[in-house]
Amino acid sequence: MSRYKTLAAAALVAMMAAGVARAEGTDPVVAKVGDQEIRQSELDLAITSLDPQLQRMPEEQKRAAALSAVIDVKLLVKDAEKEGLQNDATFKQRVAFLTERELHNAFFKKHVVDAVTKEEVKARYDKEIAAIPAQDEVKARHILVKTEDEAKAIIKELDAGKSFVELAKAKSTDPNKDDGGDLGYFTKGRMVPEFETAAFALEKGTYTKTPVKSQFGFHVILVEDKRPQAPPPLEQVEPQVRQLIMRDKYLALLDTAKKATGVEISDPALKKAYDEAGKAREAQ
Repeated sequence: MSRYKTLAAAALVAMMAAGVARAEGTDPVVAKVGDQEIRQSELDLAITSLDPQLQRMPEEQKRAAALSAVIDVKLLVKDAEKEGLQNDATFKQRVAFLTERELHNAFFKKHVVDAVTKEEVKARYDKEIAAIPAQDEVKARHILVKTEDEAKAIIKELDAGKSFVELAKAKSTDPNKDDGGDLGYFTKGRMVPEFETAAFALEKGTYTKTPVKSQFGFHVILVEDKRPQAPPPLEQVEPQVRQLIMRDKYLALLDTAKKATGVEISDPALKKAYDEAGKAREAQ
């Protein structure tokens, strides 16, 4: 969906802005090529058509690049018309294609982008994200050493009352040793299996009484907290939820249009590829 959203946002939002500017009389002339005026609204459209790399330039450089492109067009368009290139069949075909694409984008913006309501976003969030059963997560620290004997010696020091944090800083070989071996909160599937099994088996406030071997060496693990993982707040995932709704609206529009109009693809290989691409898109 991001491809279609980009098309809609790139071409049509700028056109809407340009229309508002003209209506309010705030569409100033920014340059002239002969007797042809270049207005701010045309410059805004040109900015949306810049190469993605140019889009990342500072604003004034971006405006200058867009203006340069518009001026280049204005300088040669009259000569092109004198040669009758506007009557060329290939040119007419391209204009027809671009016109249809922009009409598609306008329809998409009206019936998909602008049609998504806050109520729909909230309902979709409640159904598919907030309702997901919470996973358990633990907050742990660890001390990583090369040998089992080193790990056993550290456990003895912990049994004697030594600080886990200080031992981690002094003896761990893990890069997070300066943080006292802090791993933060994590859910199942984030750590190597041996480590994960041991960590989730511990009670809050306890550490492993025997070394835990993994591909990295030998671990001594301390679990500082255990809790169910809260779902991300709506504000954090709203763009993704909105994308899901837009996808469904768009696919529904296409399905209705296909049933009403019909689609025939004469090339068997192309039809197979088209059908497979459609199935993949619906499955996303």
